[in-house]
Amino acid sequence: MSEVVEHLAELTGFRDRDVMDVTLVTALRDLLTGPASVAIYRCVGEPGQQRWLTRARLRATDTVATADSLWVDPDLLPRLADHARRLQCLTERSVLQDRDGEQWLTMFPLATERDVIGVLEVHTANRPKASAQRMIASVLRIYHNFQGLLDYSERDTLTGLLNRKTFDESFLKAVSELPLRPQHHGAGDERRHAEVHPRYWLGVLDIDHFKSINDRFGHLIGDEVLLLLSRLMRSSFRFNDLLYRFGGEEFVVLMRCEDEDDAAHAFERFRHNTEHYAFPQVGRITVSIGFTQIRAGDSPAGAFERADKAVYHAKGAGRNQVQSHATLVAQGRMSEANHLSDVELF
Repeated sequence: MSEVVEHLAELTGFRDRDVMDVTLVTALRDLLTGPASVAIYRCVGEPGQQRWLTRARLRATDTVATADSLWVDPDLLPRLADHARRLQCLTERSVLQDRDGEQWLTMFPLATERDVIGVLEVHTANRPKASAQRMIASVLRIYHNFQGLLDYSERDTLTGLLNRKTFDESFLKAVSELPLRPQHHGAGDERRHAEVHPRYWLGVLDIDHFKSINDRFGHLIGDEVLLLLSRLMRSSFRFNDLLYRFGGEEFVVLMRCEDEDDAAHAFERFRHNTEHYAFPQVGRITVSIGFTQIRAGDSPAGAFERADKAVYHAKGAGRNQVQSHATLVAQGRMSEANHLSDVELF
């Protein structure tokens, strides 16, 4: 019993969801009798294009868990239909057991307050006893409850998007992956250094004339617009892009793209989808968007300030458009700030 308590204490001791999933598979591997492997698979992507993302997988001989990168190309991930039994567990929301060669495979659905989001798979040499299944189910209930607490503290209650106070940590993780100095390699090193450093982009999205929507139709309709817009964001951006509501009609996107053109295309796609969506009672609305590349050594406030300046330029230029801070500076339509405030906004 003390071992179970220790693992549960460790499981609930982290606010990082990635660490939580790794801690969960580690705990179950240690608590079960000789499992061959324990793994968590999440369903990601939009309906019709959903894939299996490996969140954490730990085999009996592994010292550390493995996982897919959160920024992996979705086309490289297996489709839901590629694992029929796993999909059945997900859709039926029930525990399934089956022979898998010489091993037993037991699958448990992973649920949040809103939906079933993934599957826990346990491979064992022998069929798990009923007591082992009850123990796993109990641990998963605690995992589910703690995930719910994280959602309550980290997500906007209206839209379900990430809230403002979670932004700093994600931003600083992105900055930590950037090189402090530009990397230069000779021609002979080109193939050896084919994997370049990631590039991250920060976009600020603002609904045009949102105050007039609240004034004309009331705050309930205004809230409905915000909710529908958040759904448009989820369908317009990739599953691994981080979407935030900062408050009011202001939204933020943190994404990883190869270059400015890719980032601009993603924001333009969302702008176009918003412009052509018929919002009930309100009709058509538009958004103004500004974005910037995240730089090594950036602070959250500094990057946000650049993107926000691009938003104000978009609004001043007629609204319903996407503007890049770097492009505006290069064209001489905006000056680069020489000094950013030391006071953090977040």
